This record gives sequence, C-alpha cells and structure tokens, in this order.
Amino acid sequence: MIDFEALYGISYGLYIVSSGNQNRGNGFISNTVFQVTAEPPRFAICCNKDNYTSEFIKSTGLFAVSILEINTPQEIFTRFGYKSGREMDKFNGINIRYTENGVPVVLDHALSFIECRVENTIDMDTHWLFTARLLHSEMIDGSLQPITYQYYREVKKGLSPKNAPTYIDISKLKQTTMKEDKAEYKCCVCGYIYDEAENDTKFENLPVDWACPLCGAGKEDFLKL
Repeated sequence: MIDFEALYGISYGLYIVSSGNQNRGNGFISNTVFQVTAEPPRFAICCNKDNYTSEFIKSTGLFAVSILEINTPQEIFTRFGYKSGREMDKFNGINIRYTENGVPVVLDHALSFIECRVENTIDMDTHWLFTARLLHSEMIDGSLQPITYQYYREVKKGLSPKNAPTYIDISKLKQTTMKEDKAEYKCCVCGYIYDEAENDTKFENLPVDWACPLCGAGKEDFLKL
C-alpha cells in the first residue's frame, strides 16, 4: 500500500530550470533540483521527457536553475509550470540574462542561480534524470527567502503540474465532503480554487468546455473539497 499523502513530508524547493541559447530557449518549474556531491560540486535535476526544455538540455548539455523567492507570483508558476514552450515564448516579457556559455537565466523573482554542464543522462521511464557539474553560481538578492513546495501547496494552494515527478493523480487523492450549497473545487493541475460561495454558478452547472482561468485545465481535472 502507498499512502500518497505521506510523500508530502519530503521537503522540496521550487525552481525554474532553463536551457537553450539566445536564439531559442525554454524553462519549466521544477521541485526536483538537488546537490549530490560537494567536491566537485554536482547537481541533479529531473525533467519529464515531454518537456520542451529537455530537448534543449540534451542538445546543449547545459542548463541553469533559478532559485525562486517566497513571494513569487502565481503568474510565474502558471507561465513556466502550466504552459508549453512549443506554443508560446515563455521568456517574452521576462528579465533574462545569458551566461558566458549562452544559457538563459530567469532573473525575475530569483534570489540566486546556478549553471551546470550535464555529465550523465539517466532514463527514468517517464523522465530524464540529468546529473551535472556546477560551472557557475551567483547570488542575486541575498535578502530574499526561498520558496518551498510545502509553502506553495499550503499557502498558495498550488499542486504539481502533470509533468512533475511529484504529480499525484486526482483519483489517488483522498476526498473530503462539505455542504452542497457552498462547495469548493480545486484544480489538480495548478491548485486554483473555484468557490461556489463567490460565484453565481454552481460548478456542476458550468459549461462542459469551461476551463480553469489560471492553467486552462478542464472540469474533469477539478476535485471537490
């Protein structure tokens, strides 16, 4: 038996992993970035095989990680976590800096960043696990506090996107009930709450093509709280 709620006890940060060059690049929200050795300093990241960014990491052998601060707005998580870089330029209107190796780094709401060169790529079925050597690290604003996945989940009411290694299928979550006249429904893609007490239309009466205003997920991706 696997109690998926027990996995919430594992601590994570939240980051933007980016790769590419000045002609084209992409980035995605990740909570699986961790240091694996100290001498020499090495890091590992996990990336869904369907992620557009994984193509840039595999082609360039380089990536950057922006460590996000606690007041990062939902717009950043929506853009980099729930939108596809194949359909939009995620860097448009974002403060980007390019390293000496040409790797794009997202500076908006980042307290620091690291740049790494891939040494090994491990096939993890649905994901690629990249282990890499640290090339450069830099503090942007040491006064900022890093955001954790726990804070994102409990305070910002967000959940992992479907491509994340920590994504839990809606059918595996324990459901709770509340009064029918004031029900709440949570998007299991981005965490948006549809509160019937604040809207004129009951959730079940919304059009079949209604979509989450934050990430565009359909009604079938909402869980009644």
